[in-house]
Amino acid sequence: MNTPEWLDIIVRSGILVFALFLLTKWLGKKQLSQLSFFEYVTGITIGSIAAEVSVGLDKDFIHGLYSMLIWAAIPIFAGILSIKSKKARDFIEGQETVVIQDGKIHEENLTKQKYTVEELMHLLRKKNAFQVSDVEFAVLEANGELSVLLKKEKQPVTPEDLNLEVAPVKVPQTVILEGKIMDAGLAGCGLTREWLDAELEKQGISLDNVYVGQVDAYGQFTADLYDDQIQLPQPQEKALLFSALKKSQSDLESFALSTDHKDAKEMYRKHSKKLAELVQKTEKYLIH
Repeated sequence: MNTPEWLDIIVRSGILVFALFLLTKWLGKKQLSQLSFFEYVTGITIGSIAAEVSVGLDKDFIHGLYSMLIWAAIPIFAGILSIKSKKARDFIEGQETVVIQDGKIHEENLTKQKYTVEELMHLLRKKNAFQVSDVEFAVLEANGELSVLLKKEKQPVTPEDLNLEVAPVKVPQTVILEGKIMDAGLAGCGLTREWLDAELEKQGISLDNVYVGQVDAYGQFTADLYDDQIQLPQPQEKALLFSALKKSQSDLESFALSTDHKDAKEMYRKHSKKLAELVQKTEKYLIH
Protein backbone atom coordinates (compact mmCIF):
# COMPACT_ATOMS: atom_id res chain seq x y z
CA MET A 1 0.00 0.00 0.00
CA ASN A 2 1.34 3.43 -0.93
CA THR A 3 2.10 5.87 1.85
CA PRO A 4 -0.31 8.84 1.90
CA GLU A 5 1.25 12.00 0.51
CA TRP A 6 0.48 14.04 3.67
CA LEU A 7 2.19 11.44 5.86
CA ASP A 8 5.24 11.39 3.56
CA ILE A 9 5.52 15.19 3.85
CA ILE A 10 5.31 15.02 7.67
CA VAL A 11 8.02 12.35 7.87
CA ARG A 12 10.31 14.17 5.42
CA SER A 13 9.84 17.50 7.23
CA GLY A 14 10.55 15.94 10.64
CA ILE A 15 13.78 14.34 9.40
CA LEU A 16 14.89 17.56 7.69
CA VAL A 17 14.22 19.72 10.76
CA PHE A 18 16.44 17.41 12.78
CA ALA A 19 19.08 17.43 10.01
CA LEU A 20 19.00 21.26 9.88
CA PHE A 21 19.47 21.37 13.64
CA LEU A 22 22.51 19.09 13.45
CA LEU A 23 24.00 21.06 10.54
CA THR A 24 23.53 24.36 12.39
CA LYS A 25 25.23 22.91 15.47
CA TRP A 26 28.06 21.74 13.21
CA LEU A 27 28.45 25.20 11.69
CA GLY A 28 28.78 26.66 15.19
CA LYS A 29 27.20 29.49 17.19
CA LYS A 30 28.51 32.12 14.82
CA GLN A 31 25.84 31.02 12.35
CA LEU A 32 23.28 32.43 14.78
CA SER A 33 24.94 35.76 15.53
CA GLN A 34 27.66 37.18 13.27
CA LEU A 35 27.29 35.78 9.79
CA SER A 36 29.97 36.03 7.15
CA PHE A 37 28.99 36.26 3.48
CA PHE A 38 29.50 32.52 3.03
CA GLU A 39 27.46 31.66 6.11
CA TYR A 40 24.65 33.99 5.09
CA VAL A 41 24.38 32.48 1.62
CA THR A 42 24.73 28.97 3.01
CA GLY A 43 21.95 29.47 5.56
CA ILE A 44 19.51 30.66 2.90
CA THR A 45 20.44 27.88 0.48
CA ILE A 46 20.25 25.05 3.02
CA GLY A 47 16.83 26.27 4.14
CA SER A 48 15.62 26.44 0.54
CA ILE A 49 16.90 22.92 -0.18
CA ALA A 50 15.22 21.58 2.96
CA ALA A 51 11.90 23.20 2.02
CA GLU A 52 12.07 21.82 -1.53
CA VAL A 53 13.01 18.32 -0.43
CA SER A 54 10.35 18.18 2.28
CA VAL A 55 7.50 18.71 -0.21
CA GLY A 56 9.17 17.58 -3.47
CA LEU A 57 7.90 14.02 -3.31
CA ASP A 58 8.98 13.22 -6.87
CA LYS A 59 12.66 13.91 -6.10
CA ASP A 60 15.24 11.67 -4.47
CA PHE A 61 15.27 12.34 -0.72
CA ILE A 62 18.89 11.19 -0.23
CA HIS A 63 20.11 13.51 -2.98
CA GLY A 64 18.59 16.41 -1.07
CA LEU A 65 20.45 15.43 2.10
CA TYR A 66 23.70 15.16 0.12
CA SER A 67 23.15 18.67 -1.25
CA MET A 68 22.52 20.08 2.22
CA LEU A 69 25.66 18.39 3.52
CA ILE A 70 27.80 19.87 0.73
CA TRP A 71 26.43 23.37 1.33
CA ALA A 72 27.10 23.01 5.06
CA ALA A 73 30.69 21.96 4.34
CA ILE A 74 31.41 25.10 2.29
CA PRO A 75 31.59 27.58 5.23
CA ILE A 76 33.53 25.01 7.28
CA PHE A 77 36.17 24.86 4.54
CA ALA A 78 36.09 28.66 4.17
CA GLY A 79 36.62 29.03 7.93
CA ILE A 80 39.66 26.74 7.88
CA LEU A 81 41.07 28.63 4.90
CA SER A 82 40.55 31.93 6.73
CA ILE A 83 42.54 30.68 9.73
CA LYS A 84 45.41 29.56 7.51
CA SER A 85 45.64 32.66 5.27
CA LYS A 86 45.29 36.36 6.08
CA LYS A 87 44.55 37.18 2.43
CA ALA A 88 41.84 34.53 2.30
CA ARG A 89 40.38 35.84 5.60
CA ASP A 90 40.23 39.39 4.26
CA PHE A 91 38.54 38.19 1.06
CA ILE A 92 36.02 35.88 2.75
CA GLU A 93 35.18 37.82 5.91
CA GLY A 94 36.05 41.33 4.78
CA GLN A 95 38.15 44.01 6.47
CA GLU A 96 37.40 46.73 8.97
CA THR A 97 37.01 50.24 7.53
CA VAL A 98 37.72 53.56 9.22
CA VAL A 99 34.69 55.83 8.69
CA ILE A 100 35.44 58.63 11.19
CA GLN A 101 38.83 59.93 12.31
CA ASP A 102 39.44 62.96 14.52
CA GLY A 103 35.81 64.03 14.20
CA LYS A 104 35.83 63.90 10.39
CA ILE A 105 33.79 61.47 8.27
CA HIS A 106 35.68 59.58 5.55
CA GLU A 107 33.03 59.87 2.85
CA GLU A 108 34.90 57.70 0.34
CA ASN A 109 35.18 54.80 2.80
CA LEU A 110 31.51 55.16 3.70
CA THR A 111 30.54 55.04 0.02
CA LYS A 112 32.71 51.96 -0.62
CA GLN A 113 30.84 50.11 2.14
CA LYS A 114 27.50 51.26 0.65
CA TYR A 115 26.47 53.09 3.82
CA THR A 116 24.59 56.37 3.86
CA VAL A 117 25.23 59.21 6.32
CA GLU A 118 21.82 58.50 7.90
CA GLU A 119 22.80 54.87 8.51
CA LEU A 120 26.10 55.98 10.03
CA MET A 121 24.32 58.43 12.35
CA HIS A 122 21.95 55.66 13.39
CA LEU A 123 24.87 53.40 14.31
CA LEU A 124 26.54 56.26 16.20
CA ARG A 125 23.40 56.92 18.24
CA LYS A 126 23.31 53.27 19.23
CA LYS A 127 26.78 53.85 20.71
CA ASN A 128 25.57 56.98 22.57
CA ALA A 129 27.51 59.25 20.20
CA PHE A 130 25.13 61.95 18.95
CA GLN A 131 27.67 64.32 17.41
CA VAL A 132 30.30 63.40 14.82
CA SER A 133 32.75 65.97 16.19
CA ASP A 134 32.77 64.11 19.55
CA VAL A 135 34.18 60.96 17.91
CA GLU A 136 37.93 60.39 17.86
CA PHE A 137 37.79 57.15 15.89
CA ALA A 138 35.00 55.02 14.41
CA VAL A 139 35.59 51.73 12.63
CA LEU A 140 33.05 49.72 10.66
CA GLU A 141 33.93 46.13 11.49
CA ALA A 142 33.77 43.26 9.00
CA ASN A 143 30.53 41.99 10.60
CA GLY A 144 28.79 45.36 10.19
CA GLU A 145 29.20 46.51 13.80
CA LEU A 146 30.44 50.04 14.44
CA SER A 147 33.19 50.47 17.05
CA VAL A 148 33.39 54.01 18.44
CA LEU A 149 36.07 55.77 20.49
CA LEU A 150 34.97 59.14 21.84
CA LYS A 151 37.41 62.00 22.26
CA LYS A 152 39.07 62.05 25.67
CA GLU A 153 37.18 65.11 26.87
CA LYS A 154 33.85 63.53 25.84
CA GLN A 155 34.39 60.21 27.60
CA PRO A 156 32.58 59.57 30.91
CA VAL A 157 34.62 60.32 34.03
CA THR A 158 35.89 57.19 35.78
CA PRO A 159 37.12 56.68 39.36
CA GLU A 160 40.63 56.30 37.91
CA ASP A 161 40.40 59.82 36.42
CA LEU A 162 39.60 61.15 39.91
CA ASN A 163 42.29 59.02 41.57
CA LEU A 164 39.63 57.20 43.59
CA GLU A 165 40.08 53.67 44.82
CA VAL A 166 37.04 51.47 44.36
CA ALA A 167 36.41 47.96 45.57
CA PRO A 168 36.16 45.23 42.93
CA VAL A 169 32.56 44.56 41.91
CA LYS A 170 31.35 41.03 42.48
CA VAL A 171 28.84 39.36 40.20
CA PRO A 172 25.33 39.23 41.74
CA GLN A 173 24.32 35.72 42.70
CA THR A 174 20.90 34.20 42.07
CA VAL A 175 19.84 32.50 45.31
CA ILE A 176 16.17 31.81 44.49
CA LEU A 177 14.80 30.77 41.12
CA GLU A 178 11.10 30.04 40.56
CA GLY A 179 10.48 29.45 44.26
CA LYS A 180 13.47 27.13 44.76
CA ILE A 181 16.61 27.93 46.74
CA MET A 182 19.83 27.83 44.68
CA ASP A 183 22.49 26.52 47.06
CA ALA A 184 25.27 27.19 44.54
CA GLY A 185 24.35 30.89 44.51
CA LEU A 186 24.32 31.06 48.31
CA ALA A 187 27.71 29.36 48.47
CA GLY A 188 29.04 31.80 45.87
CA CYS A 189 28.42 34.75 48.19
CA GLY A 190 29.27 32.89 51.42
CA LEU A 191 25.72 32.81 52.81
CA THR A 192 23.49 30.12 54.28
CA ARG A 193 19.87 29.06 54.01
CA GLU A 194 19.32 30.36 57.54
CA TRP A 195 20.40 33.83 56.42
CA LEU A 196 18.08 33.64 53.42
CA ASP A 197 15.15 32.55 55.59
CA ALA A 198 15.79 35.53 57.86
CA GLU A 199 15.82 37.91 54.86
CA LEU A 200 12.55 36.50 53.55
CA GLU A 201 10.97 36.83 56.97
CA LYS A 202 12.26 40.40 57.37
CA GLN A 203 10.66 41.41 54.04
CA GLY A 204 7.48 39.48 54.79
CA ILE A 205 7.49 37.28 51.68
CA SER A 206 7.21 33.55 51.24
CA LEU A 207 9.70 31.44 49.32
CA ASP A 208 7.14 30.04 46.87
CA ASN A 209 6.11 33.58 45.83
CA VAL A 210 9.66 34.52 44.75
CA TYR A 211 10.26 34.27 41.00
CA VAL A 212 13.90 35.47 41.14
CA GLY A 213 15.90 36.35 44.25
CA GLN A 214 19.41 37.78 44.04
CA VAL A 215 22.18 38.97 46.34
CA ASP A 216 24.26 41.89 45.08
CA ALA A 217 27.94 42.70 45.64
CA TYR A 218 27.09 44.44 48.93
CA GLY A 219 25.23 41.45 50.34
CA GLN A 220 21.78 42.96 49.85
CA PHE A 221 18.90 40.65 48.97
CA THR A 222 16.35 41.70 46.34
CA ALA A 223 13.41 39.70 45.05
CA ASP A 224 11.10 39.70 42.05
CA LEU A 225 7.75 38.17 43.01
CA TYR A 226 5.13 36.27 41.09
CA ASP A 227 2.60 38.64 42.65
CA ASP A 228 3.74 42.08 41.42
CA GLN A 229 1.04 43.81 43.47
CA ILE A 230 3.03 43.25 46.67
CA GLN A 231 5.22 46.24 47.49
CA LEU A 232 8.58 45.14 48.89
CA PRO A 233 10.56 47.34 51.28
CA GLN A 234 13.69 48.81 49.73
CA PRO A 235 17.01 47.51 51.11
CA GLN A 236 18.32 49.81 53.87
CA GLU A 237 21.62 48.15 54.76
CA LYS A 238 23.78 50.70 52.91
CA ALA A 239 21.90 53.66 54.37
CA LEU A 240 22.22 52.19 57.87
CA LEU A 241 25.94 51.62 57.37
CA PHE A 242 26.38 55.23 56.24
CA SER A 243 24.50 56.49 59.30
CA ALA A 244 26.65 54.33 61.57
CA LEU A 245 29.84 55.72 60.01
CA LYS A 246 28.65 59.30 60.47
CA LYS A 247 27.64 58.63 64.07
CA SER A 248 31.04 57.09 64.82
CA GLN A 249 32.78 60.12 63.33
CA SER A 250 30.58 62.45 65.38
CA ASP A 251 31.30 60.46 68.54
CA LEU A 252 35.04 60.76 68.00
CA GLU A 253 34.70 64.54 67.65
CA SER A 254 32.75 64.65 70.90
CA PHE A 255 35.36 62.54 72.71
CA ALA A 256 38.10 64.90 71.48
CA LEU A 257 36.23 67.90 72.89
CA SER A 258 35.35 66.28 76.20
CA THR A 259 38.78 64.96 77.22
CA ASP A 260 41.59 66.98 78.77
CA HIS A 261 44.21 64.35 78.04
CA LYS A 262 46.44 65.74 75.29
CA ASP A 263 47.39 62.39 73.69
CA ALA A 264 43.80 61.10 73.79
CA LYS A 265 42.49 64.36 72.29
CA GLU A 266 45.01 64.11 69.44
CA MET A 267 44.15 60.44 68.82
CA TYR A 268 40.39 61.16 68.71
CA ARG A 269 40.88 64.08 66.31
CA LYS A 270 43.20 62.05 64.08
CA HIS A 271 40.77 59.14 63.73
CA SER A 272 37.78 61.48 63.41
CA LYS A 273 39.48 63.12 60.42
CA LYS A 274 40.19 59.74 58.79
CA LEU A 275 36.62 58.62 59.33
CA ALA A 276 35.31 61.90 57.86
CA GLU A 277 37.36 61.24 54.70
CA LEU A 278 35.95 57.71 54.53
CA VAL A 279 32.39 59.04 54.90
CA GLN A 280 32.97 61.51 52.07
CA LYS A 281 34.36 58.84 49.74
CA THR A 282 31.63 56.29 50.43
CA GLU A 283 28.61 58.63 50.42
CA LYS A 284 27.85 58.24 46.70
CA TYR A 285 28.04 54.43 46.97
CA LEU A 286 25.96 54.09 50.15
CA ILE A 287 23.35 56.78 49.60
CA HIS A 288 22.88 57.47 45.87
